This record gives sequence, structure tokens and C-alpha cells, in this order.
Amino acid sequence: MADSKNGGANNQEYTIPVIEIDAYAPAKMADRVGQVGVAKSHLSTLTLFALSILAGVFIALGTQLSMLVTHTATSNYGLNQLVGGVAFTLALVLIVIAGAELFTGNCLIAMSFMARKITGKDLARNLIIAFIGNFIGALTLVLWIYNSNQWALNNYLLGAKIVLTANDKVNLPFGTAFSRGILCNALVCLGIWLCYSGRSNIDKILSLLWPISCLIACGFEHCVVNMWLIPMGLVLKGNSAVITAAEKVHGGKLDLSNLTFFKGFLIDNLVPVVLGNLFGGIVLVAGVYWFIYLRPSKR
Repeated sequence: MADSKNGGANNQEYTIPVIEIDAYAPAKMADRVGQVGVAKSHLSTLTLFALSILAGVFIALGTQLSMLVTHTATSNYGLNQLVGGVAFTLALVLIVIAGAELFTGNCLIAMSFMARKITGKDLARNLIIAFIGNFIGALTLVLWIYNSNQWALNNYLLGAKIVLTANDKVNLPFGTAFSRGILCNALVCLGIWLCYSGRSNIDKILSLLWPISCLIACGFEHCVVNMWLIPMGLVLKGNSAVITAAEKVHGGKLDLSNLTFFKGFLIDNLVPVVLGNLFGGIVLVAGVYWFIYLRPSKR
């Protein structure tokens, strides 16, 4: 009897738990995006709105940092742009890891709609509330950054950089702003998409670094960035010391006639950029990956 018992014990199988550390494969990433889309559709309006305000604040902080680290650049244009892009990645790291709802990044959850996990009403609700909250958050940072007087750094050259950049943006032709908006949000959504492959915060940070750096370095148009940058330029437009510094950098008299809130910002910039962002995120990223991984199989 004893031998029988010992033999039973010796033959007992023990299973060693398998700990997976490899990145998720794209098909699994698509499933995770679908699940997240459902979770986002269940957020209460107040929670979604508060998280959207945070995203606007985070984007503004990242943009301010990007302006700061590049405002004295006079040579090595490409390298300086890349440094600004790396600095801006702070914004998406805060959004993804700390938690916030970004209008542009949330275009990716259109995959959930295409997979019939959420309704069109759910998708529209999320994007509309996120857009409004992002706008409020970005405008809030205009107030705080202005009151911080940081724009006066380095003999007002930081403020000059903001005004010159804002003025360039409001003078873009419609087609150019639209195309840059498409490219921008394709990269934002690709960065978010890559995050779904990660199993740790380090994975997510590294996933965001290159797509987000690229969109800033290449000068593509992000509507939430512009919700802070152009109003900040409008506020600083009235400061004579900032304008003097800007004209010195520009090398002559500045034409700021189109740097206005309604026509220059809302009509000439925000409309084409938002349309481009929506197309780039929903069609070129969410639509493509839905088609590859989530569309119903007819086999």
C-alpha cells in the first residue's frame, strides 16, 4: 500500500505557470483595442469630460516643452525638430499612462464601431466630448502659462517662437493643413496602436517615442496642439516686447493680420486640421487594421 501511494505521488504531474513577456501580436492588439472601445463607451459623461480636460492640459504642457527646447535653434534644423518631437512625447506618455481621453487618439476606437462592438452614437459621443474637453483643457493652460510669465524667457524669444509658429499655422492653405492633419493623426493612432502591444509602461513609452517625435519633427498638424498654441500666440500678439523679438528673429516686419481667433484659428486652421485628423485616424489606421484583423470572415 505504501509503495502504491509513493508511486502515485511520484507520478503526479506538476504544471509550471508560463509567464508571457513577449509583446502582443497584432491580432491580439486588435482584440484589445476592441475591448477598450467598449470600456470607453461605458464611461460616464462627467468622467469622460474630466479625462478629456486632462488630455488638453497634457498636450499643452508637451507643446510648451517642445517650444522651450527649440526656441533658440538657429542651425541643424532637422535635429532641432527631432529634439522638439522627443520633448513633446511627454504629452502622450502622460495621456496613456496617467490616463486621459484625447480626441485624436480616440479615433482608433472606431475599430470597435466597425467591429459592431459599439454603436455610431457611442463613437460620436466619445469624440465630441473629448474634443470639447480637450479644447477647455488647452485654453486653461493658455491662462496658466501666460500668468507664469515663462514666455518672457531669454529676452522674450520663447514668446517670439510661439507667435511665429502660430502665425505660420493660420496661414497654411486648406489642402496643406488637411494633408498635414491626416499624416499627424495617422502617426498618433499608430503610436497608440503600438501601445497595445506592450506589457509594461516602458514598452508603452518606447512605442510612443518615434511616431510622436516624427509628427512634431515633420511639422504635421494636430488639432489639440493648435488649441493651445494658436490661442497662446493670439494672447502674446498684443505684447510689444514679444513682437519686437519675433520681428528680430523673422528679419523684418511681421504680417499678423490672419492671426485671429475666428477666421485664422477656427476657420483657416482648425476646420481642415480636424477633418484631416479624423480621416487619418479613422480611415487610415482604425479602418485598415479593422479590415485586416476584425472584419467578419467569409470562409
